[in-house]
Amino acid sequence: MAQFPLLVALSAIMGLSIFLSLPVVRSHRAQGRFGIGLNAVAIGILVFLLADIFSDVAALLVNPADPYLTLPALDLLFGVGVLGSFGLLLLVTHRPGQPVEPHPTQTALVIAAAMGFQNLTEGLVFGAAWAASQVGLSTVVFVGFLFQNLTEGFPIAAPFLGGKVQRMRPIVPLFLIGGTPAILGGVVGYFYSSHFLEILFDAVAIGAILYVLLPMVRGIFRTLADPEANLARTRLIYLGILAGFLLGFAVNAF
Repeated sequence: MAQFPLLVALSAIMGLSIFLSLPVVRSHRAQGRFGIGLNAVAIGILVFLLADIFSDVAALLVNPADPYLTLPALDLLFGVGVLGSFGLLLLVTHRPGQPVEPHPTQTALVIAAAMGFQNLTEGLVFGAAWAASQVGLSTVVFVGFLFQNLTEGFPIAAPFLGGKVQRMRPIVPLFLIGGTPAILGGVVGYFYSSHFLEILFDAVAIGAILYVLLPMVRGIFRTLADPEANLARTRLIYLGILAGFLLGFAVNAF
């Protein structure tokens, strides 16, 4: 138990590293053209995270007796998590009388919640490795998740970027929603390790990311009146999405 306070501290560093992106997203340059680029980078990061989370879950779904098959019960758990989170968000945010386009804060909250579930799973993995005294694995998990979390602030802030100047007062609470679950996950994983929880939380994160990703892509590709400006903006978006995906890949590979 002597190592437990250190586990909590490291989990906090891992989760709250999301705040290191705060100076960039709160910069005055984060509006206009630079903000559109950041928004595109955020979409690329979300696309990578979607693939990355699914690759982690896929390894947990494999049947130990036959690596070419999965376990139906785990498949069902994963499907319920994805469809449940997507469907619940759809019901909550598209009630009668609500505007078709969600408020930026509402979209950012969904993204922050998705990041939070993913960080909760990361904390579970880290806490379990720490409890098993697997120093090498703990170090790899900590460093990998630390650098990955550096990029997760951009998707959360993305709904506020690239358009008219938005008041970003709620950004700090949203970052806390996205980052602090890593601490809870570390504590729970230290005392209790379960593939079922990892699969469920990752599935919920995937459903939430899918829910926000589609309207984000649709919104960022809105056509401008000026053909030349529209072409330049489209090129910037494509480059930003590619850069975001490669950034997520590079951070994860490191």
